[in-house]
Amino acid sequence: MSSHPPTLLTHLRHVALTVPDFDRQLDFYENVWGLTKVADDSGIAFLAAEGSPEQYVVRLRRGEKRMDLLAFGAANAGDVDSLADRLIAAGVKLVGEPGAIDLPGGGYGFRFFDVDGRVVEVSSDVATREFRHIEERESIPVKLSHCVVNSPDPLRMRQWYEKHLGFRLSDTLSHPQVGDLMYFLRCNDYHHSFAISRGPHASLHHASFEMRGVDEYMRGTGRALRAGVPLVWGPGRHLAGDNTFSYFGDPHGNMIEYTTELETVDWDCWHPSVHDVSEPSVADQWGTAPSMNELTIKTAYNDPDILFTPPPV
Repeated sequence: MSSHPPTLLTHLRHVALTVPDFDRQLDFYENVWGLTKVADDSGIAFLAAEGSPEQYVVRLRRGEKRMDLLAFGAANAGDVDSLADRLIAAGVKLVGEPGAIDLPGGGYGFRFFDVDGRVVEVSSDVATREFRHIEERESIPVKLSHCVVNSPDPLRMRQWYEKHLGFRLSDTLSHPQVGDLMYFLRCNDYHHSFAISRGPHASLHHASFEMRGVDEYMRGTGRALRAGVPLVWGPGRHLAGDNTFSYFGDPHGNMIEYTTELETVDWDCWHPSVHDVSEPSVADQWGTAPSMNELTIKTAYNDPDILFTPPPV
């Protein structure tokens, strides 16, 4: 039995990014990546995935490049308050007390700093938006699948998220000479909603967007390539999570992914494995993706993030 507390999180809601060239970034996510702008207000925009009931899956803000926050859902206000009490008792620094959220969809939530200093938001009672079933061959995201961050101390990060937020380890990527490289963590039955990668500094590794199926995933990959978006790595199929991958760089060098068919696991009965990345089939079961190169590593590491500083919105 795990000694960690039960998770009070239900799912990943959205990722919030700040960039200097706001207009260029917004145009890319709308007109190339396939998201839908649902609200905007003087240098901030909210982008939804057509297949998701979430109000938005990406928030963009004009400013110095950073990841503003990572947002997760909770079942109800009671769970939000319980989590806040748990974090306060453990000495975790809150950005603010739980309360009403004055953003699209409203809701009730709060923000806090994780052990590396990035901002995390947890909310409940956010109004859902009208969404639709993505049609066959329609190559736009269904939802935000997962988010991966870099940490110079990934084990400390993993233990913090397990201890305070109730995440469970699904699998580990490791190398015989380097040790553990990535921890896949889950807060529901998906193999991972969140993962922590070993990197030289705290930053966004990538945000991943789920497509309808393999055909739609490949069509989306091709559409991005034809639009001149730099392909960082892929297409291929990972072993851990069993999901497809095509990684691209957005206009500000953030790595983003089209994926599909992420594995679901039994919450209580799943046994984590350690996968040796020196085995080619671990990175790519299909054998279609080229080996990682300097561009892959540079984009994955990203720029150092702004830590222990909450965004103004």
